[in-house]
Amino acid sequence: MTASSLAGRKFVQVALFTRDLPRAVAFYRDTLGMSFMFETNGMAFFDMGGQRLMIGQIRNENEHPGGAAVYFDAPDIDALIPALEKRGVKFGPRTEILQRTETHELKLREFKDPDGNFLALMGMVPRA
Repeated sequence: MTASSLAGRKFVQVALFTRDLPRAVAFYRDTLGMSFMFETNGMAFFDMGGQRLMIGQIRNENEHPGGAAVYFDAPDIDALIPALEKRGVKFGPRTEILQRTETHELKLREFKDPDGNFLALMGMVPRA
């Protein structure tokens, strides 16, 4: 790590925005099962394995959620999808295989939060 670039620096936080903070907190905490940290000043924070996801309340009617994508590490994607579907998550039509190696497949399945923010599960899964 050098003082002149971002090389080697740890990723700390992703921010998404919502029109309805209580609804977003319920989705990320209760539906997705993410670890809720705290809420302050129109922002809710969740722990993502040492990094933070911040969901911020939009304060201006002209602002819209979106513009970012969050990919969740999911090497157990094949089991996680049906578990989240039971909790009300609506996934895209199919799981895509983005890469195949001799031993693994990189799988991706997209979904959206209640504000239309793009989310996805992505995991390297051992080949059967």
